Amino acid sequence: MPALQRDEAQTRARLIDVHRYDIALDLTQGEDRFGSRTVIHFTARTDGDTFVELRPAELHAVTLDGHPLDPADLDDNRLPLTGLAPGAHELRLDATMRYSRTGEGMHRFTDPADGESYVYTQLFLDDVQRVFAAFDQPDLKAVFALTVTAPTDWTVLGNGIATQRDPGHWTLAPTPLISSYLVAVAAGPWHSVRTEHAGLPFGIHCRRSLAPHLDADADEILDLTRRCFDRYHQIFEEPYPFDSYDQAFVPEFNAGAMENPGLVTFRDEFVFRSAVTDTERQTRGMVISHEMAHMWFGDLVTLQWWDDIWLNESFAEYMGYQVLAEATRFTDTWTDFAIARKGWGYDADQRPSTHPVAPAPEDVPDTASALLNFDGISYAKGASALRQLVAWMGEKDFLAGINDHFARHRFSNATLADFIDSLARATDRDVHAWAARWLRTTGVDTLTPVVREAADGNWSVSVEQTGSPDGTRPHRLTIGLYDHDRTTTGRLVPREPLTWDVPDDGARSGTGGRPALLLLNDQDLTYAKVRLDPVSWDTALGALSGLPDPLTRAVVWNAARDMVRDGELAPTAYLDAARAHLPYETDLALVQGVLAFARTQIADRYLPRTQRHTALATLTALSRDILRRTEGPEHGSEAGLRLTAVRAFIDSATTPEGIQDWLDDGSVPGGPRLDPELRWRILGRLATLGAAPLDELRAAIDAELARDPSATGREGAARCHAALPDPAAKQAAWDALFTTDGPAALSNYLFTATATGFWAPEQLDLLRPYVARYFTDVPALAAARGPALAEAAGRHAFPAPFVEDHTLHLGEACLTDGNPTPALRRKLIDQLDDLRRAVKVRAAAENA
Repeated sequence: MPALQRDEAQTRARLIDVHRYDIALDLTQGEDRFGSRTVIHFTARTDGDTFVELRPAELHAVTLDGHPLDPADLDDNRLPLTGLAPGAHELRLDATMRYSRTGEGMHRFTDPADGESYVYTQLFLDDVQRVFAAFDQPDLKAVFALTVTAPTDWTVLGNGIATQRDPGHWTLAPTPLISSYLVAVAAGPWHSVRTEHAGLPFGIHCRRSLAPHLDADADEILDLTRRCFDRYHQIFEEPYPFDSYDQAFVPEFNAGAMENPGLVTFRDEFVFRSAVTDTERQTRGMVISHEMAHMWFGDLVTLQWWDDIWLNESFAEYMGYQVLAEATRFTDTWTDFAIARKGWGYDADQRPSTHPVAPAPEDVPDTASALLNFDGISYAKGASALRQLVAWMGEKDFLAGINDHFARHRFSNATLADFIDSLARATDRDVHAWAARWLRTTGVDTLTPVVREAADGNWSVSVEQTGSPDGTRPHRLTIGLYDHDRTTTGRLVPREPLTWDVPDDGARSGTGGRPALLLLNDQDLTYAKVRLDPVSWDTALGALSGLPDPLTRAVVWNAARDMVRDGELAPTAYLDAARAHLPYETDLALVQGVLAFARTQIADRYLPRTQRHTALATLTALSRDILRRTEGPEHGSEAGLRLTAVRAFIDSATTPEGIQDWLDDGSVPGGPRLDPELRWRILGRLATLGAAPLDELRAAIDAELARDPSATGREGAARCHAALPDPAAKQAAWDALFTTDGPAALSNYLFTATATGFWAPEQLDLLRPYVARYFTDVPALAAARGPALAEAAGRHAFPAPFVEDHTLHLGEACLTDGNPTPALRRKLIDQLDDLRRAVKVRAAAENA
C-alpha cells in the first residue's frame, strides 16, 4: 500500500473541502468480510484531479455525481477522481471489506470462553481505508453519519449516541467535524454499565465473558471518569465537545487505548480478571485520564499533519498524569511516570532513530514515516518537556495559553506554530526560543554537580552540563539537600532545597557544612540524566530507602539505571542496591520498576552468562525478604508489595523448588491464592526450566487451558508451549509465528504470546540456530502482515538473549540487504542499538 505523501495531502487539501460522509456498514456477511457503502459530499475549489483511498476485498460499484466510474481503476488503495469541476460533488462507493486479525481496520475476535464474536475499528493512522472509502488525511475534517446492520443480539457503539431503529439496524448520531482517523464503531454482544454525568450518557462496555470483572470495578472506573471529566471542565474553558462518553474495553487491542471522540477504546486487559497492584490500577486511571485529555487536544483541535503528533500525545500524556493526581486518590502519579515511563524517553532519545519532539516537516514526508514517531519521544519526552515548560512559565500562564489555543482552533486543525503562538500570548517569556531548544532538538542532557568544600565548613556547588550534538537546553530544576538523621540510622532529612536555572545560575555557596546528599533534579521537574558527586553517591547507596519522598528516590534510581546503561556503574552494584533497599521500599511503583530493570536488563542482558544464576538468586532472595516483611493480617495494606514479590520470585526462579509447591497447593503460603495470571506465570517458568518430563509439562499446560479456556488462557498456553526446551516445540512455535496467511496465521496477541515464550536465556544452545533464521524470515513476515505485526515481530520475536557481536552482524546485514518494511526497520535499528549497548556493558562486566 503506497503511503500518503505530505505534498499529496497538501495538494488535495488545496483542491477540495469535505463536508459529510454517510456510511453504511453491514456486519452480517460472515466471519471474514463485511459490507461497506460510502457517500462522500465534498466541494472542489478549482478544476483538478485527486483520488480517494480504499482497500477493499472487492469494489462493486462507484459513481461520481451520478456517473459510473470503473472499479477496475482502483490502483492498490487509490481510486482516481479526474476532471473535477468547481462546485459540489457526491461520490458513492459500494465495497466488500475484510475483517482484520492484527488489530488494524475492523478487527474481528471470537471469544474462546463462550464463542461470542466482537468487532471494533482501529482506524489510526491510515487504516480508515480498510473500513470505508475516505479522503484519509487529518486536515480534511467532516461530519460522519453511520448506519450499521448487525446480528440482532449485538449492541452497536459509535462516536455518537447509537439508536436501534429495529432489530439489527442501528443509527449513530452524526459527529461534529472530526478527522477520518477518529471514526469508531464497536459491535457485539457487549456487557454494558451505563450511567449519566453532567447531563451526558456515560457507559463502560466489555465482552460478556468479562462481565463479572467489569462489574467488580465499575464503581472505580466510573468514579475516576467522572472526577477527571469534572477536573478538565475546571481547567478548560471549552466544554466537552461531543454528545456522550463511552469507554469500550476491546479484545486484542494493539495500543493502550485510542481517543475516538465519544467512544474511547481500551485494551481489555484493563478489565482485571486476576489480582493487580494499586500501581496497576493507577495506570488504568492514567490511561482513562490521558484519553479524556485527547477529547480536547487531538479531537477538538487536531494536528494538520503527522509531524505534529506530539501535540496530541505529549499533551495527553502530561495531562493524564497531572489530572489524575489532582482529581483522584492516586496522588503519586509522577513517581510512576519517573520510574516506569521516563526511561522509555531517555532510551529512545539516545538511539540512532531519535528525532525531535516536534520534527521538521521534511522529516515526516509520508504516513509510513509518521507511524514510526509513536515512541518514547512523542510520549514520555514530550510530556517531560511540557512538565518543564509548566515549571518555567507557571501553570496559570500555561493553561491560559492552552485555552486560547482551543478557542482559536476548535473543530479545526493546528500546527506547532499555532500552539506556540497561543502560549506566547499568555506570557512575557520567550516561548519561541524555549520551543526551539526543547522541541526541535534531539538527545538528552547530562547534569553533574561539582561540589567544593572549604576549610571553614562552607561549600559551593555548580552544575556541569553536557548534551547531544544539537547542544544543551535550559533547565529549571530543584536541587535537593539532605543530611543524615541524627536520631534514626539510615534516614535522611531535607534542608531547604535550591531552585536552579541551568546554565544561568553559575555557582552558589552554602553554609552549615556540605549536605550528605546533594541531588540534582529533585522532584523530577526536568528531562535530563543526572549524576551524583562521590559523597552523595555513597550516601545514596547507604540510605536510599531513607529518603522521605518516593519521587526523590525515583530520581536516584533513575540515575543508577542510566549509569549502568552508560557503563559508569557495574550491573552488580545496581543489584546490590536493590537487595539492600527494596525490602524497605514502600512505594509500589518503585519496587515494580526497579525489579523489572534488574530482572529483564541486568540479569538477562547486561551480566555475563556465568553470572546470571547468581543475579537470579539475588532477586529471589530479595523477593523472599519482601514476602517475609508482608506476612500476616497486619500487613493487609501491603498486598500489592506482596503480589509484586510473588511475581518476581516466580520469574527469577532457577529451580522448580517452591513454585511447583505453590502451583500444587493453589496458594502461596501466607497468601495470595493463585489466580489465573499467577498460575500461567508459574507454568511458563516451569516450562522454560524444563522442570519435569516434556509429556508431563504438556499435560499440565493442556489441563490449565481446560481450567481457563479464556482468551488470556489461550495466550498463556501458547506462551508455555513455545517455552518448552524441546526441538519439536520450538519448530512448531516458529512455524506458527512465521505463517503469513490463512486461518493458521496468528492473531496479534497470539503472535506476541508465542514470541515471548520462544526466546529464553536458559535455552541458548537450543535456540542458536534460530538467530540467523530470524533475520532471514522476518522481512517477509513484516511485508505480508503489515505494520502492527511488523512492530510485534521486531519487539517480541527479536533474539534478544543473544548478546553477541554475531547477532549484531546478522542484524546489520538484514538492514542492508533484507529490505525490511519501515515499521520493521525502525524496530530493528532500536533493538540493535540496545544490543550494542548490552554487548559493551557485558564486556566491561566480564573484564571487571
